[in-house]
Amino acid sequence: MITKRIIPCLDVRNSRVVKGLHFKSIRDAGDPVELASRYSDEGADELVFLDITASEERRNTIKEMVRRIARVINIPFTVGGGVRTKLDAREILLNGADKVGINTAAVNDPGIVTDLMELFGRQCVVVAIDAKRNYSPGGEFQYTDGAGMFWFEVYTFGGKHKTGIDAVQWARDAMRSGAGEILLTSIDRDGTKKGYDIQLTRAIVDSVSIPVVASGGCGSPDDMAEIFRETDVDAALAASIFHYNSYGIQRTKTDLRRCGIPVRL
Repeated sequence: MITKRIIPCLDVRNSRVVKGLHFKSIRDAGDPVELASRYSDEGADELVFLDITASEERRNTIKEMVRRIARVINIPFTVGGGVRTKLDAREILLNGADKVGINTAAVNDPGIVTDLMELFGRQCVVVAIDAKRNYSPGGEFQYTDGAGMFWFEVYTFGGKHKTGIDAVQWARDAMRSGAGEILLTSIDRDGTKKGYDIQLTRAIVDSVSIPVVASGGCGSPDDMAEIFRETDVDAALAASIFHYNSYGIQRTKTDLRRCGIPVRL
């Protein structure tokens, strides 16, 4: 049986790990290197590092920070934020990352996904999708696969720019372009601790044949168990529950195993 992955996420701003609500209301969560070392020691399956203001500020990812984190962990390491060119991706990989996450630049030019796949291999290319529900004027929502007013819209530049692009279709296009994995974040659920967006996650998972990581809204191991039971998602990413010591990695995995979810201890 294929085990599900549990992945802590380090959203980094000004060299500090931060956490927000709906990509806003940012508060401090600690030192990136210290947290990375702790999560690796505790048994996290992978680690994600996102330089959340790099694209907005039109600068490269903090490579020195990536290098320092890579030195203290022994688990797969995905790094994203500010990746615009093949050279940017190469520098991130040379500084210790195993995978490169790309969002805004991929939306602007899907050809960069193909270029990265051809250079580094599909397994190294993670397309991050930040999506938000597009409600009707009356505040209703019923997913209809991009038809009418009910759909999931892709946002770029750290959730600040609407694109008018349907997230499900973009996931399909990203896969065809060469993505080896999708990192899917629900902006609506981000930081709420109300659970993952099951409808969004299921729509993406059912549309692609590559691994999908669910992100946004985790408040407890029960939320992870729910997303694993209700969808075929490959991994669950979380931040707040780990950063602020609500739950540790091992307790989370123990709780998931009790729920019948196959995870590595």
